[in-house]
Amino acid sequence: MKRFMKVAAAAALGLVIGGAAQAQSALNEILDAGVLKVGTTGDWNPMSLRDPATNSYKGYDIDIMNALAADLGVEVEYVPTDWKTLVNGVVAGKYHITGSASISPPRMKVAGFSDSYIAVELFPYTTKEKADKFDGYDSINQPDVKVATTLGTTFEKRVREWFPNADIKVVEAPARGFQEVLAGRADVFITSNIEGSTLEEKFPVVRVKNAEPRSPSPIAMLLPQSDQVWINYVNNWIEVKKAQGFFDENRARWGL
Repeated sequence: MKRFMKVAAAAALGLVIGGAAQAQSALNEILDAGVLKVGTTGDWNPMSLRDPATNSYKGYDIDIMNALAADLGVEVEYVPTDWKTLVNGVVAGKYHITGSASISPPRMKVAGFSDSYIAVELFPYTTKEKADKFDGYDSINQPDVKVATTLGTTFEKRVREWFPNADIKVVEAPARGFQEVLAGRADVFITSNIEGSTLEEKFPVVRVKNAEPRSPSPIAMLLPQSDQVWINYVNNWIEVKKAQGFFDENRARWGL
């Protein structure tokens, strides 16, 4: 009986190894089809912005993906997604890779990440006309303060952690928390220093005074967790592009 169990275990292991050997990497699929499928939300300025009139995309992430596709020798296809389904899309194989996303333990449980190439910090923002009402995080964490955030983002989680006493208003993409504040339906939103600097240039919003940066977070691309061949390719590509100065040039181009 023991000998039979050993033989059965060996046979099962052989099937697993054989299946793994036959499994095709996303890299092979991309090269065979000539298309790199990229999941992107199109709503994170200046990382990824979608023009609804032309259905075209521009931004820091878009420049990265265009360069990756060019070096692969393939076309790029942008697949619309939103923050609450961003991870599910890469897990389900709807796209081979995503644009930038914060590296977080919940996401790491089900998806893989590339090496990081930029980092963000989070700040609370309000409108200029309400700026004098707030001074630091405690002034926001009050029952009469409405804090807006977008469903499924890392911002939503942070808002609930930082402001449990506030009136939290959650909107669903494509709506954004900052839009609720600009429309006067909320008082405060949080976002990264990356998006915040862009919003400050375009709209009458400012950082809440005496609110220190929180949650410094590296961001990277999401990839299928088990596809080490594809992950290795992307990571090595990132290192090559860093050495060539591509990422520094792209940050400067988008004011980051």
